[in-house]
Amino acid sequence: MTGRTEWPGDSPDSSRAEKELSPQDPAERARAICLRLLTGTPRTRKQLADALRKREIPDDVAEEILSRFEDVGLIDDAAFAGAWVESRHHGRGLARRALARELRTKGVEPTLIQEAVSRLDSDQEEATARELVARKLRATQGLDRDRRLRRLAGMLARKGYPEGMALRVVRQALEAEGQDTDGLDESF
Repeated sequence: MTGRTEWPGDSPDSSRAEKELSPQDPAERARAICLRLLTGTPRTRKQLADALRKREIPDDVAEEILSRFEDVGLIDDAAFAGAWVESRHHGRGLARRALARELRTKGVEPTLIQEAVSRLDSDQEEATARELVARKLRATQGLDRDRRLRRLAGMLARKGYPEGMALRVVRQALEAEGQDTDGLDESF
């Protein structure tokens, strides 16, 4: 593929531009690294700090550059968290719990995580769970009721939905399909 932009970590030559910069000027190297990483996709401050540490940029220089990038709005963990929640909820159907877990691994502060996931209300989350179950329901036809329940509820659990909500949504979907759901609560 010609004309492909190489990103850090793509190949052994990917840091050629970094090496061409003066090794005596870690601030310029840090700026170049951050700008290159931010070009492809938004990143959290922690992700950029980890990348600078990996490339042996001194901590004081990294802190200065990251603070400057924050001041000018190139790094905005709150905006990152909000966009992440919106994208992953609508794109993958993830629930608040799974979204919070992902944001924690990206180094977003707990208060920003809480603020971002609180934008999803319970009704919205349940509507998404219903859509996910409706899509998967067809693939489970022909299986016995309990196996269908386990598969559908398990799919929702992996996406971070609370057990009670998952079981309620699956039960309602099975009832709408004409399945007998008596005794489901006792068996699970």
